[in-house]
Amino acid sequence: MGASLALASVGLLVGPQQGAEAATPKIKVHYIDVGQGDAIYIKMPSGEDIVIDGGNKGKGDALVAYLKKQKVGDIEVLISTHPDADHIGGLDEVLDSFKVKSVYAPKVKHTTQAYKDFLLAVKREKLTIKTAKAGVSLPVKGVKAQFVGPVKDYAKSDLNNWSAVLHVAYKKNTFLFTGDAELKSEQDMIAKKKTLRADVLKVGHHGAKTSTSATFLKYVKPKYAVISVGKNAYGHPTKEVVTNLKRAKATMLRTDKSGTIVFEGNGSSYTIKKSK
Repeated sequence: MGASLALASVGLLVGPQQGAEAATPKIKVHYIDVGQGDAIYIKMPSGEDIVIDGGNKGKGDALVAYLKKQKVGDIEVLISTHPDADHIGGLDEVLDSFKVKSVYAPKVKHTTQAYKDFLLAVKREKLTIKTAKAGVSLPVKGVKAQFVGPVKDYAKSDLNNWSAVLHVAYKKNTFLFTGDAELKSEQDMIAKKKTLRADVLKVGHHGAKTSTSATFLKYVKPKYAVISVGKNAYGHPTKEVVTNLKRAKATMLRTDKSGTIVFEGNGSSYTIKKSK
């Protein structure tokens, strides 16, 4: 998988303002190709490094290698959106390889070995997990980064709806990271009037039909929809979600087809690079 994480120089420039802005601080969001799972790295304009999820068990080494290639020295914020193995599996290796200042996760537990390994790695680093829930802001400069979900507690077995949902705004560049949040969480965020509008949507639950409702998309109004997905037996992304995204006129990008996808925003426009 190491080769799949290497970015090629395939790029697409989007928006009216480019060139003559070399000194402008940028936000870079890497939707890393880890197969069927989520792993996201954000380089904030003021230099903070944020990691959201770590792919499946066995993807940690490749994720660490990718972050080192991006010259990550330490990580200010590490987020586990929820305890499912395809999101939390590689985070123990990230914790073992980098100095991590803060760890955020929703207040829900799991019994899997991947979750236990994550907790042990947090303990080894002598860190305390901060609760990821609606209303909590991340300590980053020049950017508004706030959790908009989960807005309430769900059944302990309803892990996907516990997903930490993060909204990030750098000037006019806006991103929404949804983990595996499903319809109940989407409805609850809408009911609580959370800030959902975003140019770039990380599609929920790898394109499963239990997420990304047409109603939710009316609030997000995404220009781009990134689906973190690999070879799978679930039919992800589903026809229902693809149809919803087409009707919302969002440009779809998939990690199984484009490899790692990097959005670079200067506060008003974006460049997009794909590794394949």
